[in-house]
Amino acid sequence: MPAAPAPHHAMPRIITNLWFDGDAVEAAEFYVSIFPNSEVTGTLARAEGVPGGDAGTPVTVDFALDGQPFTGINGGPGFRFTEAVSLLVECADQVEIDHYWDALLAGGGEPGRCGWLKDRFGLSWQVVSPRLVELLGDPDPERSRRAFAAMSPMSKIDLAAIESAVGA
Repeated sequence: MPAAPAPHHAMPRIITNLWFDGDAVEAAEFYVSIFPNSEVTGTLARAEGVPGGDAGTPVTVDFALDGQPFTGINGGPGFRFTEAVSLLVECADQVEIDHYWDALLAGGGEPGRCGWLKDRFGLSWQVVSPRLVELLGDPDPERSRRAFAAMSPMSKIDLAAIESAVGA
């Protein structure tokens, strides 16, 4: 029987792993160029004789986006990103929304609806603001309905337009 964790055991770190088709390092470098206080923290090279690529090529890349750890895996074409998982960027205001929206779309990303986009690697992002959530969750059902109606046809979130529709 395995030993139980020591009392007051700290929670183990949870790291999001993202599966790429050979471009994990490029993706990590792209992401750390966008977000402040971010860095690539290491790579693990493929050893001689390990299937899936040439010896010395990166198998994984570790990076942090404003202190949040991630690992990019050069796993090959076996899996693709879907909208079932996305990363949410909580922006303080419209200036931040505009900045992160444009930066994440750079190089071939695809805009979606209601603040969603896919970057050029196929990873889904939501670029939103707590103000949007506040407007959508207005306790007045009519104001909330107007906020949803204003947001629904949008690609990039336009806070001023939603506020105007709500009468805020």
